[in-house]
Amino acid sequence: MRNICVCLEFLTEERCAAIRKTAESLGFSVRFFTLEQQAEALAFAPDCEVLFAHDPELVRAAANLNWFHCAWAGVDAYCRDESLFANPACLFTNNHSYGTTIAEHVILVTLMLLRRMPEYQSAMARKHWLSPLPIRSIRGSRFTLLGAGDIGRHVARRLRAMEAARVTAVSRSGRPQPDFDAVVPITKLDDILPETDVLIMALPGTAETAGILSRERMALLPEGACVINVGRGAAMDQTALCDALNTGHLGGAALDVMVPEPLPEDSPLWSAKNLILTPHVSGSTNLPYTCDLTVELFCRNLHRYAAGERLEGLVDRTSGY
Repeated sequence: MRNICVCLEFLTEERCAAIRKTAESLGFSVRFFTLEQQAEALAFAPDCEVLFAHDPELVRAAANLNWFHCAWAGVDAYCRDESLFANPACLFTNNHSYGTTIAEHVILVTLMLLRRMPEYQSAMARKHWLSPLPIRSIRGSRFTLLGAGDIGRHVARRLRAMEAARVTAVSRSGRPQPDFDAVVPITKLDDILPETDVLIMALPGTAETAGILSRERMALLPEGACVINVGRGAAMDQTALCDALNTGHLGGAALDVMVPEPLPEDSPLWSAKNLILTPHVSGSTNLPYTCDLTVELFCRNLHRYAAGERLEGLVDRTSGY
């Protein structure tokens, strides 16, 4: 039999049934494992042709693997270690199912920053009643998205529906996309930063994106601008961010990703002014819609794989995404 190994934390009877029905209709045999059953999954992995999981050790154990579908959106860890894939020609796909949940997180923290929630929360924790602070709105603000992929597109749609003045994406190519008011190449980043009220970072973890938001580039942002990062923590200078927040140059920031994770107790990020920290939860698989879409995408790709067609979400391991 052509074996499929599925090892995930969000398996339900309905999701398993959907995968099993698709697999059997295409001549595959599928076995399901929870994260607590990793040992059993590792024992089965050498006999599987297809792996649907997010455990690098399962990839390493699957010596005869032809296709790995990662249940996560971020795949840089799998690209850095070439020894993971025993078969160099193994197909590798990632998930484009996190756009909704991460976009909602971005809208949440954007509104919190523009409406001064960190300052109100701090005052209320001290039992201090603040007078109303000046606030801003998504309506009429200028947004720049570093990253024009699935997450960036979902964020842009919501910002434009809330009447943002302009939503500009920055990408490697600068090719126009309908979800953005404009797309500029990465070479124009320094030109667009001074015209940015809120900078949203949704970049993959690659050598090219590491440190892209440097101290010098933070200084290009207008006074009072906000920064939100839901991509990879290595993309920004965290020390420079703390300085920009504490001196008041930046009006606020929200980080869902940091270096390192978990954040150590002595990190200066904990005490930076007007900073919202969340423990890498913007793409949480607790949202049923995300999990259902992840399974739907895998089943759709399984049809393509069986037919010898190009898969959705193919990852280029040399580029890291």
